[in-house]
Amino acid sequence: MVLIRTAVVVVCVLLFSPISLTAGEPVTRQFGKEITVYKSPSCSCCAGWAQYLRQNGFRVAVVEQYDLSEIKAQHAVRPELQSCHTAIVDGYAIEGHVPADDIWRLLAEKPDASGLAAPGMPTMSPGMSSIQPKGYDVLLFGPDSRSSVYSRY
Repeated sequence: MVLIRTAVVVVCVLLFSPISLTAGEPVTRQFGKEITVYKSPSCSCCAGWAQYLRQNGFRVAVVEQYDLSEIKAQHAVRPELQSCHTAIVDGYAIEGHVPADDIWRLLAEKPDASGLAAPGMPTMSPGMSSIQPKGYDVLLFGPDSRSSVYSRY
């Protein structure tokens, strides 16, 4: 009985802990952090990504519109970085199927950048075919033409 209670406590701590257990320093998560997702009304993978963000501690507001070019331009999301949806959190653009851990890390580190991008529609990404990202890079980008690998999956 004690072993079962201990196991339940450990699982609860891992599931509801305010930190990310990734390589390097733990990233504090501010559960309930608001993020606005701009997406096409007809895109189901965008809805899947929004749900994934909710499951990872974000409070998600969804704005459905067919033309996302203005929001992408306002946040320096160049054509080569673009994907099917754009989210805004604390002034940063999150383009495409960026994993929640990368967003939390961005918010903790506060780099001088425009945001993060997972260009295109990576098949093995949250909101697509996998919760666990695999086979793509997440890029940190700025208002100039430079970008760098932020995470490699």
